[in-house]
Amino acid sequence: MSVNDRFAVLDTPEVTHDTSKTSTMSDGQHFVILGGGSAAMSAAIKAGEMGAKVTIINGGLRFGGTCVNVGCVPSKALIRAAEANHRANHHPFSGISASSRISDFKALIQQKRDLVDHMQQTKYEDIFYSLPNTARIDGFGKIVGPGKIEVNGEIIEADNILIATGATQYVPDVSGLEDSGYLTNESAFELDELPESMIVLGGRYIALETAQMFSRLGSRVTLLQRSARILPNESADLTDELTSYLEIEGVQIITGVALQNVSREGDLAVVKAEVDGIARTFTASEILVATGRTPNTQNLGLDSVEIAVDERGFIRVNDTLQTTAPGIFAAGDVIGDPMFVYTAAYEAALATENALSGTDKKVEYEPLPWVIFTDPQVAGIGLDEEQAIAQGINAETSKLPVALIPRAAAAHEDRGFIKLIRDRETDRLVGARVLAPEGSELLMELALAIRYKIPVSELANMLHPYLTLSEGVKLAAIAFDKDPETLSCCAV
Repeated sequence: MSVNDRFAVLDTPEVTHDTSKTSTMSDGQHFVILGGGSAAMSAAIKAGEMGAKVTIINGGLRFGGTCVNVGCVPSKALIRAAEANHRANHHPFSGISASSRISDFKALIQQKRDLVDHMQQTKYEDIFYSLPNTARIDGFGKIVGPGKIEVNGEIIEADNILIATGATQYVPDVSGLEDSGYLTNESAFELDELPESMIVLGGRYIALETAQMFSRLGSRVTLLQRSARILPNESADLTDELTSYLEIEGVQIITGVALQNVSREGDLAVVKAEVDGIARTFTASEILVATGRTPNTQNLGLDSVEIAVDERGFIRVNDTLQTTAPGIFAAGDVIGDPMFVYTAAYEAALATENALSGTDKKVEYEPLPWVIFTDPQVAGIGLDEEQAIAQGINAETSKLPVALIPRAAAAHEDRGFIKLIRDRETDRLVGARVLAPEGSELLMELALAIRYKIPVSELANMLHPYLTLSEGVKLAAIAFDKDPETLSCCAV
Protein backbone atom coordinates (compact mmCIF):
# COMPACT_ATOMS: atom_id res chain seq x y z
CA MET A 1 0.00 0.00 0.00
CA SER A 2 1.25 3.45 -0.89
CA VAL A 3 1.74 5.85 2.00
CA ASN A 4 -0.54 8.20 0.11
CA ASP A 5 -3.41 5.76 0.67
CA ARG A 6 -3.60 6.89 4.29
CA PHE A 7 -5.30 10.15 3.30
CA ALA A 8 -9.01 10.03 3.95
CA VAL A 9 -11.49 10.99 1.28
CA LEU A 10 -12.91 13.78 3.35
CA ASP A 11 -16.06 15.76 2.86
CA THR A 12 -14.11 18.94 3.45
CA PRO A 13 -15.98 22.19 3.18
CA GLU A 14 -15.53 24.03 -0.07
CA VAL A 15 -13.13 26.90 0.47
CA THR A 16 -13.42 29.94 -1.76
CA HIS A 17 -10.04 31.53 -2.44
CA ASP A 18 -9.48 35.19 -3.19
CA THR A 19 -8.18 35.07 -6.75
CA SER A 20 -6.75 38.57 -6.43
CA LYS A 21 -3.95 37.20 -4.28
CA THR A 22 -0.80 35.91 -5.84
CA SER A 23 0.23 32.30 -5.36
CA THR A 24 3.24 33.25 -3.27
CA MET A 25 2.06 35.98 -0.92
CA SER A 26 -0.26 35.74 2.08
CA ASP A 27 -1.34 39.40 2.02
CA GLY A 28 -0.46 39.78 5.70
CA GLN A 29 -2.68 37.00 7.01
CA HIS A 30 -2.32 35.88 10.61
CA PHE A 31 -1.16 32.27 10.59
CA VAL A 32 -1.29 30.47 13.94
CA ILE A 33 0.64 27.26 14.47
CA LEU A 34 -0.18 24.89 17.31
CA GLY A 35 3.01 23.02 18.22
CA GLY A 36 6.70 23.76 18.38
CA GLY A 37 8.54 20.95 16.68
CA SER A 38 10.06 20.43 13.26
CA ALA A 39 6.74 20.76 11.44
CA ALA A 40 5.94 23.99 13.26
CA MET A 41 9.38 25.40 12.48
CA SER A 42 9.10 24.51 8.80
CA ALA A 43 5.68 26.13 8.66
CA ALA A 44 6.91 29.29 10.38
CA ILE A 45 9.77 29.68 7.91
CA LYS A 46 7.47 29.12 4.92
CA ALA A 47 4.80 31.48 6.26
CA GLY A 48 7.41 34.15 6.91
CA GLU A 49 8.66 33.83 3.35
CA MET A 50 5.09 34.36 2.17
CA GLY A 51 4.63 37.54 4.16
CA ALA A 52 2.29 36.26 6.84
CA LYS A 53 2.17 37.28 10.46
CA VAL A 54 3.03 34.11 12.38
CA THR A 55 2.27 33.03 15.94
CA ILE A 56 3.50 29.73 17.32
CA ILE A 57 1.77 28.38 20.42
CA ASN A 58 3.80 25.66 22.07
CA GLY A 59 3.42 23.70 25.29
CA GLY A 60 4.94 20.46 26.55
CA LEU A 61 8.40 19.76 25.18
CA ARG A 62 10.66 22.74 24.80
CA PHE A 63 10.83 24.44 21.44
CA GLY A 64 12.11 22.06 18.77
CA GLY A 65 9.85 19.19 19.76
CA THR A 66 10.60 15.49 19.78
CA CYS A 67 13.40 15.16 17.22
CA VAL A 68 15.98 17.51 18.64
CA ASN A 69 15.07 17.17 22.32
CA VAL A 70 14.12 13.56 23.03
CA GLY A 71 14.18 11.69 19.72
CA CYS A 72 16.43 11.68 16.68
CA VAL A 73 19.36 13.74 17.95
CA PRO A 74 19.90 12.23 21.43
CA SER A 75 19.17 8.69 20.30
CA LYS A 76 21.55 8.75 17.34
CA ALA A 77 24.31 10.33 19.44
CA LEU A 78 24.01 7.59 22.06
CA ILE A 79 23.66 4.88 19.40
CA ARG A 80 26.98 6.00 17.92
CA ALA A 81 28.59 6.04 21.35
CA ALA A 82 27.34 2.54 22.03
CA GLU A 83 28.68 1.43 18.66
CA ALA A 84 32.13 2.83 19.49
CA ASN A 85 32.13 0.90 22.76
CA HIS A 86 30.98 -2.29 21.06
CA ARG A 87 33.42 -2.16 18.16
CA ALA A 88 36.40 -1.58 20.40
CA ASN A 89 35.56 -4.83 22.14
CA HIS A 90 34.57 -6.80 19.03
CA HIS A 91 36.64 -5.64 16.07
CA PRO A 92 37.52 -8.25 13.40
CA PHE A 93 41.18 -7.44 12.77
CA SER A 94 44.09 -9.72 13.63
CA GLY A 95 47.03 -8.48 15.69
CA ILE A 96 45.16 -5.59 17.30
CA SER A 97 44.26 -5.68 20.98
CA ALA A 98 41.62 -3.20 22.07
CA SER A 99 38.98 -2.91 24.73
CA SER A 100 36.45 -0.39 25.96
CA ARG A 101 34.28 0.19 29.00
CA ILE A 102 31.83 2.80 30.18
CA SER A 103 33.92 4.63 32.76
CA ASP A 104 31.60 7.61 33.28
CA PHE A 105 28.01 7.18 32.14
CA LYS A 106 27.03 10.61 33.45
CA ALA A 107 29.70 12.23 31.28
CA LEU A 108 28.28 10.45 28.23
CA ILE A 109 24.78 11.69 29.02
CA GLN A 110 26.10 15.20 29.60
CA GLN A 111 27.81 15.18 26.20
CA LYS A 112 24.48 14.18 24.70
CA ARG A 113 22.77 17.04 26.56
CA ASP A 114 25.34 19.52 25.31
CA LEU A 115 24.74 18.40 21.73
CA VAL A 116 20.97 18.64 22.13
CA ASP A 117 21.24 22.10 23.71
CA HIS A 118 23.51 23.30 20.89
CA MET A 119 21.24 22.06 18.13
CA GLN A 120 18.08 23.24 19.85
CA GLN A 121 19.58 26.71 20.16
CA THR A 122 21.16 27.03 16.72
CA LYS A 123 18.56 25.19 14.63
CA TYR A 124 15.43 26.35 16.40
CA GLU A 125 15.76 29.26 18.82
CA ASP A 126 18.22 31.34 16.82
CA ILE A 127 16.53 30.74 13.50
CA PHE A 128 13.05 31.37 14.87
CA TYR A 129 13.97 34.72 16.35
CA SER A 130 15.55 35.78 13.07
CA LEU A 131 12.23 35.39 11.26
CA PRO A 132 10.19 38.54 10.52
CA ASN A 133 6.68 39.12 11.92
CA THR A 134 6.88 36.05 14.12
CA ALA A 135 5.88 35.59 17.75
CA ARG A 136 5.86 32.67 20.12
CA ILE A 137 3.56 31.97 23.07
CA ASP A 138 4.46 29.35 25.66
CA GLY A 139 1.31 27.50 26.60
CA PHE A 140 -1.24 24.97 25.43
CA GLY A 141 -3.51 26.30 22.73
CA LYS A 142 -7.14 25.20 22.38
CA ILE A 143 -9.36 25.86 19.39
CA VAL A 144 -12.59 27.37 20.69
CA GLY A 145 -14.23 28.28 17.42
CA PRO A 146 -13.53 29.09 13.77
CA GLY A 147 -10.29 31.08 13.68
CA LYS A 148 -10.14 31.37 17.48
CA ILE A 149 -7.54 29.83 19.81
CA GLU A 150 -7.51 30.17 23.57
CA VAL A 151 -4.13 30.18 25.29
CA ASN A 152 -3.24 31.28 28.80
CA GLY A 153 -6.73 32.71 29.26
CA GLU A 154 -6.61 34.89 26.14
CA ILE A 155 -8.18 34.51 22.71
CA ILE A 156 -5.97 34.66 19.63
CA GLU A 157 -7.67 35.23 16.28
CA ALA A 158 -6.26 33.63 13.14
CA ASP A 159 -6.98 33.66 9.43
CA ASN A 160 -5.61 30.13 9.15
CA ILE A 161 -4.47 27.51 11.66
CA LEU A 162 -1.96 24.69 11.36
CA ILE A 163 -2.10 21.87 13.91
CA ALA A 164 1.41 20.44 14.31
CA THR A 165 1.35 19.12 17.87
CA GLY A 166 3.10 15.85 17.10
CA ALA A 167 2.79 12.55 18.93
CA THR A 168 4.06 10.93 22.07
CA GLN A 169 4.68 7.44 23.38
CA TYR A 170 1.65 5.15 23.39
CA VAL A 171 1.47 3.25 26.69
CA PRO A 172 -0.44 -0.03 26.58
CA ASP A 173 -3.11 -0.73 29.16
CA VAL A 174 -1.29 -3.37 31.16
CA SER A 175 -2.22 -4.01 34.77
CA GLY A 176 0.36 -2.57 37.17
CA LEU A 177 2.50 -0.88 34.51
CA GLU A 178 1.67 2.67 35.57
CA ASP A 179 2.29 1.99 39.26
CA SER A 180 5.50 0.07 38.61
CA GLY A 181 7.10 2.90 36.64
CA TYR A 182 8.56 2.79 33.17
CA LEU A 183 10.85 4.66 30.80
CA THR A 184 10.04 6.14 27.40
CA ASN A 185 12.27 7.80 24.81
CA GLU A 186 11.81 11.03 26.78
CA SER A 187 13.26 9.63 30.00
CA ALA A 188 15.56 6.80 28.91
CA PHE A 189 18.12 9.17 27.43
CA GLU A 190 18.24 11.17 30.66
CA LEU A 191 19.21 8.37 33.05
CA ASP A 192 22.07 9.23 35.39
CA GLU A 193 23.06 5.60 35.79
CA LEU A 194 23.26 2.79 33.26
CA PRO A 195 20.61 0.19 34.12
CA GLU A 196 21.98 -3.22 35.00
CA SER A 197 19.10 -4.77 33.08
CA MET A 198 16.20 -3.60 30.95
CA ILE A 199 12.99 -5.01 29.51
CA VAL A 200 11.96 -3.33 26.27
CA LEU A 201 8.29 -3.55 25.32
CA GLY A 202 7.89 -3.38 21.55
CA GLY A 203 9.60 -4.62 18.42
CA ARG A 204 9.69 -1.79 15.93
CA TYR A 205 12.24 0.90 15.22
CA ILE A 206 12.38 2.74 18.56
CA ALA A 207 12.39 -0.51 20.50
CA LEU A 208 15.11 -2.09 18.37
CA GLU A 209 17.39 0.94 18.26
CA THR A 210 17.15 1.51 22.00
CA ALA A 211 17.48 -2.16 22.93
CA GLN A 212 20.71 -2.56 20.99
CA MET A 213 22.05 0.75 22.26
CA PHE A 214 21.59 -0.12 25.93
CA SER A 215 22.90 -3.63 25.35
CA ARG A 216 26.07 -2.28 23.76
CA LEU A 217 26.51 0.15 26.62
CA GLY A 218 26.40 -2.76 29.08
CA SER A 219 22.80 -3.41 30.12
CA ARG A 220 21.30 -6.89 29.96
CA VAL A 221 18.36 -6.40 27.60
CA THR A 222 15.25 -8.47 26.96
CA LEU A 223 12.88 -7.37 24.22
CA LEU A 224 9.25 -8.49 24.39
CA GLN A 225 7.30 -8.25 21.12
CA ARG A 226 3.59 -8.99 20.70
CA SER A 227 3.71 -10.18 17.10
CA ALA A 228 5.48 -13.25 15.78
CA ARG A 229 8.42 -11.22 14.43
CA ILE A 230 10.14 -7.94 15.06
CA LEU A 231 9.33 -5.38 12.35
CA PRO A 232 6.25 -7.41 11.40
CA ASN A 233 5.54 -5.32 8.30
CA GLU A 234 8.86 -6.30 6.73
CA SER A 235 9.74 -9.58 5.04
CA ALA A 236 10.77 -12.54 7.16
CA ASP A 237 14.22 -12.89 5.58
CA LEU A 238 15.12 -9.39 6.78
CA THR A 239 13.61 -9.67 10.26
CA ASP A 240 14.99 -13.15 10.89
CA GLU A 241 18.50 -12.08 9.94
CA LEU A 242 18.35 -8.91 12.05
CA THR A 243 17.02 -10.94 14.98
CA SER A 244 19.97 -13.28 14.68
CA TYR A 245 22.49 -10.41 14.75
CA LEU A 246 20.90 -8.82 17.80
CA GLU A 247 20.76 -12.12 19.65
CA ILE A 248 24.41 -12.83 18.88
CA GLU A 249 25.21 -9.53 20.62
CA GLY A 250 23.24 -10.62 23.67
CA VAL A 251 19.81 -9.03 23.20
CA GLN A 252 17.19 -11.58 24.20
CA ILE A 253 14.26 -11.32 21.78
CA ILE A 254 10.97 -12.92 22.75
CA THR A 255 8.08 -12.81 20.27
CA GLY A 256 4.45 -13.89 20.51
CA VAL A 257 4.16 -12.13 23.86
CA ALA A 258 0.82 -11.31 25.52
CA LEU A 259 1.51 -9.09 28.53
CA GLN A 260 -0.47 -9.96 31.66
CA ASN A 261 0.70 -7.66 34.44
CA VAL A 262 3.65 -5.73 35.81
CA SER A 263 4.73 -5.31 39.41
CA ARG A 264 7.71 -4.22 41.49
CA GLU A 265 9.61 -6.52 43.81
CA GLY A 266 12.28 -4.47 45.51
CA ASP A 267 14.51 -2.94 42.87
CA LEU A 268 13.22 -5.18 40.11
CA ALA A 269 10.32 -4.80 37.73
CA VAL A 270 8.49 -8.08 37.19
CA VAL A 271 6.63 -8.69 33.94
CA LYS A 272 4.29 -11.64 33.72
CA ALA A 273 3.24 -12.70 30.26
CA GLU A 274 2.10 -15.54 28.09
CA VAL A 275 4.48 -16.49 25.29
CA ASP A 276 2.77 -18.61 22.68
CA GLY A 277 0.30 -19.58 25.38
CA ILE A 278 2.90 -20.50 28.02
CA ALA A 279 3.18 -18.46 31.22
CA ARG A 280 6.56 -16.78 31.69
CA THR A 281 8.06 -14.19 34.03
CA PHE A 282 10.72 -11.62 33.16
CA THR A 283 12.59 -9.33 35.54
CA ALA A 284 14.80 -6.28 35.06
CA SER A 285 15.78 -3.10 36.83
CA GLU A 286 14.01 -0.91 34.23
CA ILE A 287 11.16 -1.20 31.74
CA LEU A 288 11.25 0.78 28.52
CA VAL A 289 7.93 1.23 26.72
CA ALA A 290 8.33 1.49 22.93
CA THR A 291 4.99 0.23 21.68
CA GLY A 292 4.09 2.91 19.16
CA ARG A 293 2.97 6.53 19.10
CA THR A 294 -0.24 8.32 19.96
CA PRO A 295 -1.22 11.81 18.73
CA ASN A 296 -1.08 14.90 20.90
CA THR A 297 -4.68 15.96 20.38
CA GLN A 298 -5.92 16.04 23.97
CA ASN A 299 -7.66 19.30 24.90
CA LEU A 300 -7.09 20.81 21.46
CA GLY A 301 -10.77 21.59 21.07
CA LEU A 302 -11.17 19.54 17.90
CA ASP A 303 -14.85 18.96 18.58
CA SER A 304 -15.54 22.69 18.68
CA VAL A 305 -14.89 22.94 14.94
CA GLU A 306 -15.76 19.34 14.02
CA ILE A 307 -12.27 18.15 13.12
CA ALA A 308 -12.40 14.44 12.35
CA VAL A 309 -9.91 11.91 13.67
CA ASP A 310 -9.28 8.29 12.77
CA GLU A 311 -9.73 5.22 14.95
CA ARG A 312 -6.38 5.83 16.67
CA GLY A 313 -7.05 9.51 17.26
CA PHE A 314 -4.82 10.92 14.51
CA ILE A 315 -6.24 13.93 12.70
CA ARG A 316 -7.79 13.13 9.34
CA VAL A 317 -6.66 15.28 6.44
CA ASN A 318 -7.18 15.21 2.71
CA ASP A 319 -4.30 15.11 0.24
CA THR A 320 -3.81 18.87 0.52
CA LEU A 321 -3.46 18.46 4.30
CA GLN A 322 -6.70 20.26 5.10
CA THR A 323 -8.78 18.96 8.00
CA THR A 324 -12.56 18.71 7.98
CA ALA A 325 -12.73 22.27 9.33
CA PRO A 326 -12.38 25.27 6.98
CA GLY A 327 -9.10 27.12 7.30
CA ILE A 328 -7.49 24.50 9.54
CA PHE A 329 -4.69 22.30 8.28
CA ALA A 330 -2.59 19.64 10.03
CA ALA A 331 0.88 18.21 9.44
CA GLY A 332 3.51 16.02 11.05
CA ASP A 333 3.12 13.16 13.47
CA VAL A 334 -0.32 14.33 14.60
CA ILE A 335 -1.76 13.05 11.30
CA GLY A 336 -0.09 9.63 11.61
CA ASP A 337 2.25 7.60 9.45
CA PRO A 338 4.77 8.19 8.06
CA MET A 339 6.12 9.76 11.24
CA PHE A 340 9.53 11.08 10.22
CA VAL A 341 11.01 14.48 10.88
CA TYR A 342 11.66 15.06 7.19
CA THR A 343 8.10 14.18 6.16
CA ALA A 344 6.76 16.41 8.93
CA ALA A 345 8.77 19.37 7.67
CA TYR A 346 7.69 18.71 4.09
CA GLU A 347 4.02 18.39 5.04
CA ALA A 348 4.09 21.57 7.09
CA ALA A 349 5.61 23.66 4.32
CA LEU A 350 3.10 22.35 1.80
CA ALA A 351 0.14 22.85 4.16
CA THR A 352 1.29 26.39 4.85
CA GLU A 353 1.49 27.22 1.16
CA ASN A 354 -1.98 25.80 0.57
CA ALA A 355 -3.41 27.67 3.54
CA LEU A 356 -1.91 31.05 2.76
CA SER A 357 -1.97 31.18 -1.04
CA GLY A 358 -5.11 29.24 -1.81
CA THR A 359 -3.33 26.56 -3.81
CA ASP A 360 -4.34 22.92 -3.69
CA LYS A 361 -0.97 21.22 -3.92
CA LYS A 362 -1.19 17.55 -3.04
CA VAL A 363 1.22 15.78 -0.75
CA GLU A 364 3.40 13.22 -2.53
CA TYR A 365 5.89 10.97 -0.79
CA GLU A 366 6.94 8.50 -3.44
CA PRO A 367 9.64 7.46 -3.25
CA LEU A 368 9.97 7.67 0.54
CA PRO A 369 13.30 6.49 2.01
CA TRP A 370 13.34 5.32 5.62
CA VAL A 371 15.97 4.03 8.04
CA ILE A 372 16.15 2.06 11.28
CA PHE A 373 19.43 2.85 13.02
CA THR A 374 20.27 -0.56 14.33
CA ASP A 375 23.64 -2.05 13.43
CA PRO A 376 23.40 -3.34 10.76
CA GLN A 377 20.99 -0.65 9.67
CA VAL A 378 17.66 -1.45 8.08
CA ALA A 379 16.84 0.84 5.17
CA GLY A 380 14.07 0.78 2.64
CA ILE A 381 12.38 2.58 -0.19
CA GLY A 382 9.38 1.80 -2.33
CA LEU A 383 7.77 -1.64 -2.40
CA ASP A 384 9.02 -4.96 -1.15
CA GLU A 385 8.40 -8.03 -3.28
CA GLU A 386 5.07 -8.96 -1.66
CA GLN A 387 3.72 -5.43 -2.01
CA ALA A 388 4.81 -5.27 -5.64
CA ILE A 389 3.07 -8.54 -6.50
CA ALA A 390 -0.05 -7.41 -4.64
CA GLN A 391 -0.14 -4.34 -6.89
CA GLY A 392 -0.07 -6.50 -9.99
CA ILE A 393 3.56 -5.82 -10.87
CA ASN A 394 5.49 -8.60 -12.59
CA ALA A 395 8.13 -8.33 -9.89
CA GLU A 396 11.59 -9.83 -9.83
CA THR A 397 14.01 -9.73 -6.90
CA SER A 398 17.79 -9.57 -6.74
CA LYS A 399 19.39 -10.24 -3.36
CA LEU A 400 23.10 -9.57 -2.91
CA PRO A 401 24.82 -10.68 0.31
CA VAL A 402 26.90 -7.90 1.85
CA ALA A 403 29.80 -10.36 1.99
CA LEU A 404 30.11 -10.08 -1.82
CA ILE A 405 30.75 -6.33 -1.73
CA PRO A 406 34.54 -5.74 -1.90
CA ARG A 407 34.32 -2.88 0.61
CA ALA A 408 32.66 -5.20 3.12
CA ALA A 409 35.23 -7.93 2.50
CA ALA A 410 38.07 -5.49 3.16
CA ALA A 411 36.38 -4.42 6.38
CA HIS A 412 35.74 -8.06 7.40
CA GLU A 413 32.05 -7.20 7.55
CA ASP A 414 29.67 -9.78 6.11
CA ARG A 415 26.36 -9.00 7.80
CA GLY A 416 23.27 -8.35 5.75
CA PHE A 417 22.17 -7.99 2.15
CA ILE A 418 20.96 -5.59 -0.52
CA LYS A 419 17.65 -6.51 -2.12
CA LEU A 420 16.36 -4.80 -5.26
CA ILE A 421 12.85 -5.30 -6.65
CA ARG A 422 12.21 -4.46 -10.30
CA ASP A 423 9.38 -4.69 -12.79
CA ARG A 424 10.39 -7.39 -15.28
CA GLU A 425 8.41 -5.78 -18.07
CA THR A 426 9.94 -2.29 -17.81
CA ASP A 427 13.27 -2.95 -16.03
CA ARG A 428 12.25 -0.19 -13.61
CA LEU A 429 13.20 -0.32 -9.95
CA VAL A 430 10.08 -0.37 -7.77
CA GLY A 431 11.67 -0.87 -4.34
CA ALA A 432 14.64 -1.90 -2.27
CA ARG A 433 15.48 -3.21 1.17
CA VAL A 434 18.94 -2.95 2.70
CA LEU A 435 20.30 -4.67 5.79
CA ALA A 436 23.90 -3.53 6.12
CA PRO A 437 26.26 -1.46 8.28
CA GLU A 438 25.69 2.16 7.17
CA GLY A 439 23.24 0.78 4.63
CA SER A 440 21.18 3.97 4.79
CA GLU A 441 23.88 5.71 2.74
CA LEU A 442 22.74 3.70 -0.30
CA LEU A 443 19.17 4.96 -0.29
CA MET A 444 19.39 8.17 -2.26
CA GLU A 445 20.82 6.56 -5.40
CA LEU A 446 17.91 4.15 -5.26
CA ALA A 447 15.45 6.98 -4.58
CA LEU A 448 16.61 8.84 -7.67
CA ALA A 449 16.36 5.68 -9.74
CA ILE A 450 12.74 5.21 -8.70
CA ARG A 451 11.83 8.88 -8.98
CA TYR A 452 13.28 9.35 -12.45
CA LYS A 453 12.54 5.85 -13.74
CA ILE A 454 16.16 4.93 -14.35
CA PRO A 455 16.30 1.34 -15.65
CA VAL A 456 18.04 -1.19 -13.45
CA SER A 457 20.35 -1.96 -16.37
CA GLU A 458 21.58 1.65 -16.15
CA LEU A 459 22.44 1.16 -12.46
CA ALA A 460 24.39 -1.93 -13.46
CA ASN A 461 26.33 -0.01 -16.13
CA MET A 462 27.09 3.13 -14.11
CA LEU A 463 30.62 3.62 -12.83
CA HIS A 464 30.76 3.06 -9.08
CA PRO A 465 34.06 3.62 -7.25
CA TYR A 466 35.76 0.40 -6.23
CA LEU A 467 35.81 -0.38 -2.52
CA THR A 468 32.79 1.74 -1.69
CA LEU A 469 29.59 0.45 -0.19
CA SER A 470 27.66 2.01 -3.07
CA GLU A 471 29.28 -0.54 -5.37
CA GLY A 472 26.84 -2.94 -3.76
CA VAL A 473 23.99 -1.26 -5.66
CA LYS A 474 25.78 -1.93 -8.94
CA LEU A 475 26.43 -5.56 -8.00
CA ALA A 476 22.84 -6.07 -6.88
CA ALA A 477 21.66 -4.65 -10.21
CA ILE A 478 24.04 -6.94 -12.11
CA ALA A 479 22.76 -9.89 -10.06
CA PHE A 480 19.43 -9.82 -11.88
CA ASP A 481 21.20 -11.29 -14.90
CA LYS A 482 24.54 -12.63 -13.68
CA ASP A 483 25.89 -14.46 -10.66
CA PRO A 484 28.07 -11.86 -8.86
CA GLU A 485 30.20 -14.66 -7.40
CA THR A 486 31.50 -15.38 -10.90
CA LEU A 487 32.60 -11.79 -11.55
CA SER A 488 36.03 -10.29 -11.02
CA CYS A 489 36.64 -7.08 -9.08
CA CYS A 490 35.22 -3.92 -10.61
CA ALA A 491 32.64 -6.09 -12.32
CA VAL A 492 31.09 -4.86 -15.56
